[in-house]
Amino acid sequence: MQPGDFLLRYTLCFLTRGEQVLMLLRDRPPNQGLWNGVGGRIEPGEAPIEACLREVREETGYRLTALHFAGLLTWKGFARPEEPATNFSGGLYIFTAEAPPGEPAACDEGRLEWKLRTWMFSSPEVVSNIHVFGPLILDGAAAQVYHFDYRGGEIQGHRIFPLPWWVTAGQGSGR
Repeated sequence: MQPGDFLLRYTLCFLTRGEQVLMLLRDRPPNQGLWNGVGGRIEPGEAPIEACLREVREETGYRLTALHFAGLLTWKGFARPEEPATNFSGGLYIFTAEAPPGEPAACDEGRLEWKLRTWMFSSPEVVSNIHVFGPLILDGAAAQVYHFDYRGGEIQGHRIFPLPWWVTAGQGSGR
């Protein structure tokens, strides 16, 4: 995986509280009608962690000061609702964080609810790739790349591999 292979334009965050995870039932594409973590687009000039902190604040009202980088999620062949004939390739930065006390604010992108981890890892109502990477990231696996290949909206296969040098170089581990 080389810089530019996948446009990493989004963030995704899973907020935890014990055995529960804050999930968003999405009202809009992509993944409309399915439960997912919170997150969104990285704005021009924003670092991924800044974008994620902003998205968490906008979608939940929580003002976090720290996140744990859990890896990259990349995909190929995912059809976007606005362009169903495309084979969209892309990616996002995955983060986790312990949720602060209190309940989240109402979200204009869908309904937020605390769900048990076991439900999140197996329910057909959850974005399907979470069943693969969710248990790993929430159990503290080292940050890595979770790549999914799609056809016709269905996962055809997935691979998990180490972070590329250009991600780890920024974390001080070099090439």
